[in-house]
This record gives sequence, structure tokens and C-alpha cells, in this order.
Amino acid sequence: MGVMAMLLLPLLLLLGISSLLFIYQEVSRLWSKSAVQNKVVVITDAISGLGKECARVFHTGGARLVLCGKNWERLENLYDALISVADPSKQTFTPKLVLLDLSDISCVPDVAKEVLDCYGCVDILINNASMKVKGPAHKISLELDKKIMDANYFGPITLTKALLPNMISRRTGQIVLVNNIQGKFGIPFRTAYAASKHAALGFFDCLRAEVEEYDVVISTVSPTFIRSYHVYPEQGNWEASIWKFFFRKLTYGVHPVEVAEEVMRTVRRKKQEVFMANPIPKAAVYVRTFFPEFFFAVVACGVKEKLNVPEEGQLQQAKWASPWK
Repeated sequence: MGVMAMLLLPLLLLLGISSLLFIYQEVSRLWSKSAVQNKVVVITDAISGLGKECARVFHTGGARLVLCGKNWERLENLYDALISVADPSKQTFTPKLVLLDLSDISCVPDVAKEVLDCYGCVDILINNASMKVKGPAHKISLELDKKIMDANYFGPITLTKALLPNMISRRTGQIVLVNNIQGKFGIPFRTAYAASKHAALGFFDCLRAEVEEYDVVISTVSPTFIRSYHVYPEQGNWEASIWKFFFRKLTYGVHPVEVAEEVMRTVRRKKQEVFMANPIPKAAVYVRTFFPEFFFAVVACGVKEKLNVPEEGQLQQAKWASPWK
């Protein structure tokens, strides 16, 4: 009898833990949905991999979506996909579609008015759009630098400034910036991209304090990189140097579904800052802060090895940062 009890005790304990975990997950899921039920949620670059996943998560949660993107056909495809998987037994709302190219700053104020006309207000703005470029700083034109800054900095803050008065007047709202680890520290051959991410993070960090008295929440979600569904880091002798080991860990990004779910949790819990990364990039942030000379030496080592340095004529063109493209 004693032996049988000893054998059953671990099983009962495991069953109890599993039951509690299941209950927690279900409660958390229902809580997430109730947090956005009937809320007007605006998602920029909704046609990207992350944008689609955010649209799916918030649509399932009963949000009133305003989906923004610069390709009407792809917006319609997303619309059809959301409608086709909607559960008729649960209350969901037909998404609104708005054409928006954040790199064209002149059109943003008019688009903001169109967004507000959809429901008369905005409860949650998810700044997701991003453009990236890779190459040596001296080979990237100033025109391209400006284009990156328009898409990653001036575009999002212009839209934010246009929608913010509505939130302030209603004394409620939340703005989520999906940023990147390069808003924390720079990586060689991504000067324009890192600069734009630093600028965006700085803007929203300042804005957070300014609008707190109006009960408007500013949140930043910074993953390393958002990978595609079936793309994984290449295998090889990456441990040949500290830089290559670090670079491999840094580029092993997170899945779009993971980021979308984290964005939902951020909205639900009104988190101010989230950093999504494995231990190596997280450690790099602290090393950059407390041991800058060591950090610079490691980065410089990577430059000397010319890791992934594009040759003349092979500079990667700027493109929207979408893992589904």
C-alpha cells in the first residue's frame, strides 16, 4: 500500500499542476479577449506576417479592427481570410480597410482622418510598419537614409500625433510600438535602420511620461528579429568567434505568432516595455550599458572579419520588414 501511494503521489501532483496550468491558460485567454472586446484597434502594415497575426488575434478577441496597408489587394485577401475563419457563435466585427503608406508622410494626416471616421475614435494603435536596409554606411545614399527614417520614425509618429488628441480628449487609449532590439544598440551595416529604431524608441519613451496623466498607455515591444514560419538560422561553425556566436543568437528571431500574442498580453496588462529575446541579446543590452568598451570590441571584431559585408553593387535594397515576403 505504501509503495502504491508513493507511485501515485507524483502522478497526482503532475495531474494537479497540469489542471492548474490549463485553468490559468483558459482564464488568461478569456481575459485577453475581454480586454479588447468592442475596442477600436488600428494595425499598421497589417499585410505583413506580424500584422496578419495581430489581426487574427485581435479579431478573434472581438475587436473592431481598422487594418492599414499599402497594397489594397493584399488587404482584401486578409479581410477574406479573417471573415472565413470567424466563429459565428462569437461576436466579431467586420474589419475596416484603409490604404496607408507610412513612408509617404504627406498622406498620413488625411489617412488618420479616414481612420477616425471608421468608428469615431481609436482605443488602441499598434505601430507595426517597418522598413529595413543593410549595407556599409558609406554606400547607402542619404536619400535612402531619409526613406528609412520616414517609414520607421516620421511615419509612425505622424500617425500617432494625429490620433493622440482623440485619446487625450477621451482620457483613455493605448499606443503600442513594435520596435526592434536595434532600438537598444546598433549592429554594423544597419546604420539607418538602427538610427530609426533608436529615434522611435526615444520618442515613445518621452511620450509615455507626457500622456500618463490622461490615462493613455504607451507600450513598446522589442523582439530581436521576426522570422518567417519556416526559416531558421543556417547551420555551421558559428562558434568560430565570439561575434559569430553572438550574431547567430541575435538573428535567431521570434515567430510572428509569438510576437502577436505578446502584443495582446501587452495590451491586456498595459505593460510599458517588453523585450523579446533569448539570453544572449538580453545580456548584450546590459554589456552595452555597463561594459561598453568590451561590447564595442566584440562588434569591431565582427567588422574586421567582414561578416556578411555586401560587396560593391550588392547592397540590399530597402524593403518592408515582413517575414511573409
